[in-house]
Amino acid sequence: MEHNKRVIIIGAGPAGLSTAYYLLKNSNIKPVVLEASPYIGGLSGTRVHNDNRMDIGGHRFFTKNKEVKNFWYEIFPPDTEHKHWEEKNKNINIFLKRHRVSRIYFLRKFFDYPISMKFETFSNMGLYNVIRSGLGYLYSNIIKRKEKSLEDFYINRFGKPLYSMFFEDYTQKVWGVHPSEIAPDWGKQRVKGVSLFEVLKNSILNLLNKEHKTETSLINEFLYPPYGPGQFYEELARKIEEMGGIIYKNNTVINFKLEDNNIVSLQTQDDKGQIYDYECAAIFSSMPVKDLVNGIQGENEPSEEIKETAKELPYRDFITVGLLVNKLKVENDTKIKTVSGIIPDCWIYIQEKGVRLGRLQIFNNWSPYMVKDYFNKCFLGLEYFCNEGDALWSLPEADFINMAAYELEKIGIIDRKEIIDSVQIKMKKAYPAYFGSYKDFNKIRTYLDSIENLYCIGRNGQHRYNNMDHSILTGFEAARAFLNHTDKEKIWNVNTEEDYHEER
Repeated sequence: MEHNKRVIIIGAGPAGLSTAYYLLKNSNIKPVVLEASPYIGGLSGTRVHNDNRMDIGGHRFFTKNKEVKNFWYEIFPPDTEHKHWEEKNKNINIFLKRHRVSRIYFLRKFFDYPISMKFETFSNMGLYNVIRSGLGYLYSNIIKRKEKSLEDFYINRFGKPLYSMFFEDYTQKVWGVHPSEIAPDWGKQRVKGVSLFEVLKNSILNLLNKEHKTETSLINEFLYPPYGPGQFYEELARKIEEMGGIIYKNNTVINFKLEDNNIVSLQTQDDKGQIYDYECAAIFSSMPVKDLVNGIQGENEPSEEIKETAKELPYRDFITVGLLVNKLKVENDTKIKTVSGIIPDCWIYIQEKGVRLGRLQIFNNWSPYMVKDYFNKCFLGLEYFCNEGDALWSLPEADFINMAAYELEKIGIIDRKEIIDSVQIKMKKAYPAYFGSYKDFNKIRTYLDSIENLYCIGRNGQHRYNNMDHSILTGFEAARAFLNHTDKEKIWNVNTEEDYHEER
């Protein structure tokens, strides 16, 4: 590597920071991390508003991968002695062990997520829907659909009635298109191994108190930093800089110069409009693929077909409204004890028709340190899925917050007079989507892999709906491929295994 050339990492999210850390620990390379926003952690960052904290999207720390787990514990040890309530340990960098509760809110009633085989489930559904769902599930096991779409994927595993009740409308709310138009890849990555059969099996084994493997969508416990996932990534960034790495925030990559199938330089622009040039030994990119392809110039730049395919890659953008309230209108009808008696959910999937609200987070239940007045106030995150520039995205902030508060009151979760503070946060390209030009993504991948010193990592870098641990692992694999001069196949193979579960 020439002395004046840099190893450049684009993005200070889980993938980018893990790449930097691996390079620093396993070589003499001092990488430069370029982050477009003023924040560390990317989509896994924590935002602070009046001393109350928001986890944008909700990020559990769980993995079956030992390398990732060891990496997490290297930065944050687990709180094995449970001393985190002591004031002297208030700011310690540790992982808390948290209990996962997430439910579906449908017909003004709570259903376990995933659906459980409990009396309350059958009672809430009603006898007609129970019988219909059972027959639909049996039919789906006799006659399997060819899985051409996400709709086929869900019906094969749950039957058409349950799909219609609990998946169809919500999926369309999240992605903006009907599940019949979405590739089944999303389901294969996000709900591997989950089916009504698995739900039944887990319910029975839990009742019998038997040890068993549990799919990630069904896990009951996870690790979590006291002040949200951003606390972990901010500490990781501090260690990277301490080891000699450089992190520049507010620096957006605007173009790349390509020569002889290598990126030889790139340009960035900071928040003041200043342009910077970097000569590159290697590029690790977690920026959106469409922006990456659009910025490549020079010899062997992308063909018009590749550019057009990348330009049309679909994403869903994300808006969160934080509402601080005195109390909730819904009561805790579970056996789980909570401070002040609030409902115990980390997040709730909103299936009610007539509202655009997709998911509701209760930050008190992620960690007691997320909320300044944890014992007397409740901090909520209302999540909306949209497209940049559409009617929701373009709504003025005050109007959007009013709409969100109205919807939450409409479905009976809060009384608006209990709201005492609010904030709105927008996140572009939060979810790479699996429809439209995605069907031709392999053409883009083949082109990008032909650039010898370019490594695509992370959720947006691979246009793949990775979990946080998967994104980290792409960073490790990319760093190894660069240091060992091996091919890039292992980077792309992360999160393609059929059985993604963890032992518990």
